[in-house]
Amino acid sequence: MGNLIEKIKAIPWWGWLSGVLLFLLQRVLYSGAVYLSELIGTAEHALCLKIPVIDDMFPLVPVFVVIYLYSFLFWLVAPAMVSLTPRRNYVNYLIGFVIAQLIGFVFFVFVPTYMDRVEENLFQLIDKPGLFNEMLKVVYEQDGGNMAYNLAPSYHCLLSAYAYLGIRKQETISKGFRIYTLIICLSTVLVKQHYFIDIVTGVGFAVISYMMIEKLDPGKRWE
Repeated sequence: MGNLIEKIKAIPWWGWLSGVLLFLLQRVLYSGAVYLSELIGTAEHALCLKIPVIDDMFPLVPVFVVIYLYSFLFWLVAPAMVSLTPRRNYVNYLIGFVIAQLIGFVFFVFVPTYMDRVEENLFQLIDKPGLFNEMLKVVYEQDGGNMAYNLAPSYHCLLSAYAYLGIRKQETISKGFRIYTLIICLSTVLVKQHYFIDIVTGVGFAVISYMMIEKLDPGKRWE
């Protein structure tokens, strides 16, 4: 714990600033995509990408809402933590992170996807006493209510997977911090915020973004 506190204290102001700005960009793109898809009419042709034989295998586990919600804080902190790595890696990380978000945004607008929570019987499943059920109700209500949009690619998986790829070789980042990026993806299907294909596309686009940045290596100018 002491080592973690020391690392947090060592984060420069511009590391925290980049974390805040990237988080705000994510929220703007996510919310703006719904508005734009409705404005240009693509929302009327939204797709449901559920694969029953796979998605029905995942149970609803309300306790995972804690991990799901904590991921928002994780996205805020991750860029700040990466600012402790070599500048070349940090610049590449920031550029790739923005590209990953923009890829998700384009798909949200032009190939929108949805989940019908009423049809999935989700509100009845969580209509019972319990803190985690109450937390999940709030998540559903704040994210579209009966209908959830912006499913594929999963931003939770896309951004978290990219965070993992960007730091997996950096010894200055703790192992626990790196592993947590992968657990977030599992939480998305266990709280029924996403289908399995959303994870696949999210991770896939994260890999594409990372490989693109590795190839171009824009951060080499900042060494």
